[in-house]
Parts: sequence; structure tokens; C-alpha cells
Amino acid sequence: MNKFGVIMFHTYLHKLKSKSFIITTIITVLILMGITNMNTIIEFFNKDDKQLQVGVIHSDEQLYTLFQENVKSIDESMQLKTYETEKQAGKAISDETIEGYLLLSVDKENLPQALYKANSIADSDVPTKLQQALQQTKVTIATSQLGLEPEQISQLYTPVSFEKEALVASAKTEEELNQARGLVYILLFVIYFSVIMYGSMIAMEVATEKSSRVMEILVSSVSPITQMFAKILGIALLSLTQFAFILMVGYASLKQNISAQQEGVFDYFGFGEVPTSTFLYAFVFFMLGYFLFATLAAFLGSLVSRIEDVQQMITPMTLLIVAAFLIAMFGLGQPDTTFIKVTSFIPFFAPMIMFLRVGMLEIPVWEVSLSIGLLIVTIILLAIFGARVYKGGVLLYGKSSSFKDIKKALQLTKE
Repeated sequence: MNKFGVIMFHTYLHKLKSKSFIITTIITVLILMGITNMNTIIEFFNKDDKQLQVGVIHSDEQLYTLFQENVKSIDESMQLKTYETEKQAGKAISDETIEGYLLLSVDKENLPQALYKANSIADSDVPTKLQQALQQTKVTIATSQLGLEPEQISQLYTPVSFEKEALVASAKTEEELNQARGLVYILLFVIYFSVIMYGSMIAMEVATEKSSRVMEILVSSVSPITQMFAKILGIALLSLTQFAFILMVGYASLKQNISAQQEGVFDYFGFGEVPTSTFLYAFVFFMLGYFLFATLAAFLGSLVSRIEDVQQMITPMTLLIVAAFLIAMFGLGQPDTTFIKVTSFIPFFAPMIMFLRVGMLEIPVWEVSLSIGLLIVTIILLAIFGARVYKGGVLLYGKSSSFKDIKKALQLTKE
């Protein structure tokens, strides 16, 4: 047990002090702080920006006045400036006074039409807003030609009343579903990137030791099985440390940017009503998913002797994680389909899919228990098999050709 602890904490501290880990953590924290302070950053860069101006060439003052009102209703910051000729408007574009100019006219049916000209039409924001304003102008003119009163027009465009109500008393309301969907979406990304990143880290750690011949020394003093599980738990401690640090920084940054009217961080995002059990399930499925793929990554990493071969060897594992994530993204819109229900019991998909169902639906406890039970059994079986492969795999040297090396590793275990 003493040797197990030594290897585990050596793996933990070695990775904790590594430049790659520190740089990755700093970059992640900076990105998180950037996201949580996005409004402040945008305001800082926009404070010196000139007000957006668009030129307009027209021959109908009444049409222009109506169009100008509609532009204001869509974007108050957009200013319209009239010109007599295209030559004048073109010079204004050259002088960077205006973004572009609009040729506003009417068609044969006396309805508005326009042509927008600018140096580049790659930015779709300005023409889209102008098009929306022109569409509103057309509707106003067309309805007035039909003799409709403003009240009738308003009634015509009033959104239809459409509500949804679940017949089962325990089913979640639409508001609760939206809250759960947002939280599940975020946590799915956390699980997805964590499993890929830390799984690769374990495989890379094993391959690095083999390439430096450190493994030969370790094998003579500590059993390979002890090494494997010590490394898995060491990286697990590392991941929890990194997440704890990122969450603390994120919480502090959010708290600083939330207005005084908000009662808490989760209320700010609409997660205030999400049950505590959802967060507990997130932690449970995150840890089970980690141990499942970490065990898989450890014995796959033991089959390669060169760091360059690691990514090739763990590609099937990565594809499994990607497949689970894509299924989960589909399930966000249809969490109660048979396909999602079936895949939630498949161990390699369960960490994401069953968590998705738990977060968004009211499902029987036995289904969650069965999924967790299958996950635990799979982890145990994979650990037993993986330990045997790892024991022989760490003694394999040379170029890794294919998964036939698993058979060679098992043969070495028996010797």
C-alpha cells in the first residue's frame, strides 16, 4: 500500500508541476474569465467606436421617414444619412464616414425595394437589419393599401397562445426542462473534454515511462497492477484539483459580474430550481466515466513504446467518447426516445446518456441503479482484463503494429 501511495502521489505531483498542466490550467482560467466578463470586454472595445452610419438615396420622403422609424425600432444605434447621388455616397464610404449605402425605391406595385452597396458584404449584420426594417415598412404599406386599421394589423401579428402541460404530475414543466437542458449541456461538455484530456494523459504517462526505460526499474520493484491503478488515481486527483481551481475562479468571476438583484450564481443562469440530485448524479457519472475510460487508456498506453503511437492506439477510445457526446447532443431535444433510453444502459455511453436522462426526465430509480451497476461491473471487468494486459504490455518494446499486441501482452503475463 505504501508503494501504491508513493506512485500515486508522485504521478499527481509530477503532473501538477509540469509546464503543460500549468499552461493548460492558466489558458482555461483565462478563457473562463473572458467568457464571464464578456460584457465588460465588449464595452471596453466599443467605447471609442464611432456610431454606425448607413447612407440612403431615395426619392420618396414619406417612404424614407417610415423606413427610418423601423430602423430605429430594430437598432437604435444605427444612424441613416441621406445623399443625393451615388457618387456622394461612394465618397463617404471612401472617407469611412458610412458603412455602406442603400438605394431605396418602390416597385410597380408601389411597394418598397432596396439595393445595398458596400465595399464588402461579408458582414451580414448591417444588411440583415436593413432588410428587416424594409420588410416591416413593406408590411405597413401593404396593409394600409388593403384598408386595415393599426389595431387589426397588431392583432394579426400577435403571437398565437400555445402552452404545453404534462399529464404526469411528476413530469417536469417546460421551464424546469429549459433549466435542466442548459445545465446538462454544460456538464456534458465538461464530461466530454475531461474524459478525453485525462484519458490521453494517462496513456501518455505510461508511454513516456516506457520510452525512457523507467518502466524496467519500476517493474522490478512494484507490480504493474499497482502502477496502473496508482497512476489512474493520481491523474484523478489531478483532474479534481484542476476542476476545483477552475470552479473557484469561475465562481469568483461570476459573483463579481452578477448584479445585486441576483440572489445567487445559479439563479443568474436560471439554474436556481435545478435539484441537488442533478449535481450529485453529474459527479457520480463523471467519476464513473473517468475510471472507465482511464482504465481503458492505461492498458492501451502500455502497448506502445513510443509517444508518437499513443494517439493512434487510443483513437477507438476517443471515437467511443465522441459517439456518446453526439448521441447526447441529439438527446437534448428528444430525451425520451427509445434510442436514447437503450443507449443509456450501454456502459461506454451511460456516463453521458443516462446523466442526460436523469437531468431532464423523471425516470425510475431502478433504471439509474441498473445503469450505474452496469458501469461499475464493466469498470471491474475492464480493470481485471486491463491489469493483465498492462502487466504484459509494459514489457513490450518496439513499434506497436496493431491491437494484436494485446494478445502478446496477455501471453507475457502468463510467463
